[in-house]
Amino acid sequence: MSIQSQLDQLGITLPPVSVPAAAYVPFVRTGDLVFLSGHIARKDGKPWVGRMGQDMTTAQGAEAARAVAIDLMGTLKAAVGDLDKVRRIVKVMSLVNSTPDFTEQHLVTNGCSELLAQVFGDKGAHARSAFGVPTLPLGACVEIELIAEVA
Repeated sequence: MSIQSQLDQLGITLPPVSVPAAAYVPFVRTGDLVFLSGHIARKDGKPWVGRMGQDMTTAQGAEAARAVAIDLMGTLKAAVGDLDKVRRIVKVMSLVNSTPDFTEQHLVTNGCSELLAQVFGDKGAHARSAFGVPTLPLGACVEIELIAEVA
């Protein structure tokens, strides 16, 4: 099954690439690798603001991380033209806006990782880091970057 068919089956429409909010580009391709800049969580077209352990639950954070995965796939498609060219999702790095005592950043990040596995199958299994941070740009609850190997 093609990646687009898988997205269609899941009812996912990929968004266009977001315009960067600062002095960077949304992605860089070098050789067979594509590096996607960090994408913040968005809800209803605006930054999804919140902090785990304060005004957001782990489940809400996982939902936000899933939303980031959809945006990342939109950018990845723009970078390579066709998601079937993705050989492997290599690495995901997640920053989770958290209180000092919140320790479930890994579970928040699962919202992204699980969707990538669902869409890409075995090619979606990736290395990963998940960090708790005291703040993110625009007050976003989650920011995730991704590295993919492509044909």
